[in-house]
Amino acid sequence: MAKRHAVDSLEDIAGTDSPASKKYRSDNHPGFQNGGLPSRTMAQEAAETREQIEGPGASDAVDDGGSDEEQVDTRIYRQEAPIEGYDDLYLDTIDRHVLDFDFEKLCSVTLSNINVYACLVCGRYYQGRGPKSHAYFHALDVDHHVYINMQTQKIYVLPEGYEVKNKSLDDIKFVSDPRYTKQEVMALDRAPKEAWALNGKQYTPGFVGMNNIKDNDYFNVVIQALSHVPPLRNYFMLDDFTSKPELAKRLSILVRKIWNPRAFKAHVSPHELLQEVSLRSNKKFALTQQADPVDFLSWFLNNLHIALGGSKTKPGSSIIQQIFQGKLKIESQAITAKADAGDRLRFEEAAEVKADVSRFLFLTLDLPAAPLFQDELERNIIPQVPLTSILSKYDGLKAQEQLNHRRRYRLLHPLPPYLLFHIKRFSQNKFVSERNPTIVTFDARNLNMGPKGKGRQCGGRSREAGLEGAAEEEGGLGTDPGFVCGTDTEGAVVSWGELLADLGKEEKLIGVLDGEERRRGQAGRCVDLVVEL
Repeated sequence: MAKRHAVDSLEDIAGTDSPASKKYRSDNHPGFQNGGLPSRTMAQEAAETREQIEGPGASDAVDDGGSDEEQVDTRIYRQEAPIEGYDDLYLDTIDRHVLDFDFEKLCSVTLSNINVYACLVCGRYYQGRGPKSHAYFHALDVDHHVYINMQTQKIYVLPEGYEVKNKSLDDIKFVSDPRYTKQEVMALDRAPKEAWALNGKQYTPGFVGMNNIKDNDYFNVVIQALSHVPPLRNYFMLDDFTSKPELAKRLSILVRKIWNPRAFKAHVSPHELLQEVSLRSNKKFALTQQADPVDFLSWFLNNLHIALGGSKTKPGSSIIQQIFQGKLKIESQAITAKADAGDRLRFEEAAEVKADVSRFLFLTLDLPAAPLFQDELERNIIPQVPLTSILSKYDGLKAQEQLNHRRRYRLLHPLPPYLLFHIKRFSQNKFVSERNPTIVTFDARNLNMGPKGKGRQCGGRSREAGLEGAAEEEGGLGTDPGFVCGTDTEGAVVSWGELLADLGKEEKLIGVLDGEERRRGQAGRCVDLVVEL
C-alpha cells in the first residue's frame, strides 16, 4: 500500500468510514453517561428476557441468586474459643529453649513497646495480634501460631485469635513474670533450695549469674548485693508495681527473676533495667562503658527512693531510707593561723565548734597510707588493718583535718538495719590514680557496732554483724576492670583472708552489713559484701 499524503483523507484511500465519535457511541447506549455504569446490568437484562420466556416466578429466583453473588462479606471472623477437642492445637510447636524474656519488650519491626506479643516458637517480639498486625502476618508467613501478651500474660493462637487456657503453659507465664506468695518469700532464707534449668544444670535461686552484656559488671555487683537484703528483696518480690515508675517496676522484675526456682536458664540478663538506668542517667551509666560502682550505688539508691514515692525533705519516706539511712553528727572547727613579724606561723585561739546532724546512705572508710619502702625480700610491704580500726573514724573521739577545718564524726543511734561500707582505696591526682593495697581484716561473725554510736537507745548493748558473701574485681593496673560476684550457697561464711588471697588483684570494698541488735544471744548476719574497682 502506498504512503498516504497528509492532504488525502483516509476514507478516499482505504474505502472505509471513519470511527464513530465518543458522543455518538454514548448516545446509542444511554446507560453510559459521563463515564458511569450502565443503567441496567447484564444480569437484569437476562432476568427480564427469562421472565418473558418462562414466566414471572423464574425472575424472582434469578434475582435472589444474583443478589447473593454480588453481596460478598469481606469481614474476617476470629474464633472466641478453640474447636472442641482441639484446645491443644499448635502447643507442640513451642520451643522453651529459645525463650528469653529478660530483654526489653520491643517489637522487632516497629521498635514499639505498646501491646507487644512474644512468639513462643521463635522467641521474637511483635506488636498487636489483629488482622493487620505484625504478629498476625508472622503467623501466616512462617506458621508460628502461639503468642503471649507480655503485659497480661495471656496466650493466644494466631491467626484464629482465640485464647489458650492450658495448665501446661503456666511455667512460661511464671518465667515471663514470676509471682510469689508471702509464705514462699519467707521460706527463702530458711534453707537453700536447689533447682534445675532446662539443660539439666543445677543452680540455687538467688545465687545465679548475671550477663555481662558488654561493660556492665559494675552494675551487676550492686544489683546482686541489693537483691540479698531481705527486707528490700521481700518488698520488691511481694508488692505490686504496676502503677509505679519504670525504674522500680523493672528492678522488681529483675529481683523476682534472680530468685526464680523454675527458671529455664541458670542466669538472668539485666538488659531491661540497664536500658532504664541509661535513660534516666543521661547515659552516665550504660552497658557499653565502665563506671564506678560507688557512684552508681549512690545514684541508684537516691533515684530509687524518688521512684518509690520518697520525699527529698522527709526522712524515712521510702523503704530505701528505712533500711539504709542513718544519722551522723559532724563537729567542725576552723583552723586559723597568721604570720607574725618574724614570718613565723602563729596559730590563733580555737574558733567556735559547730555541730550539725547529717543523714547518710553509706559510709566511706579511709585506709592508712601505704608504706613507701620494701621489705628485706625486696617486696612491697602489704600492711593489714582491722576493720574496727578504720571504723574508729566514726567514734566521735578522733579528729581529722580537712582543708582548714578539724572535723569529728559520730554515729547516732538507732543505727539503720543495714550499713553500707565503702573503703576508699584509690586516690586520684592530675597524673595517675594510686591504689592502696592495704588488706582489711575482721571477724566474719562478730563485728560489734555498739561502741561506735551514741544515743539514748544504745544503752551499752552490743550490735553485731557478720559476713555472708563477697564479690571481687579481676584484673590489674592497666587492664580492663571486671567484676566477679561470689557467695557461699551452703551457708558457710567466706573468710576475708580467702577473698584477698590473690594480692595482685585490685579491689575496693562495699560492705552490706546487717546491724540488727543482738537478741537471745544470737548475732545478726551480714547480707553481702562487694569488692570492686
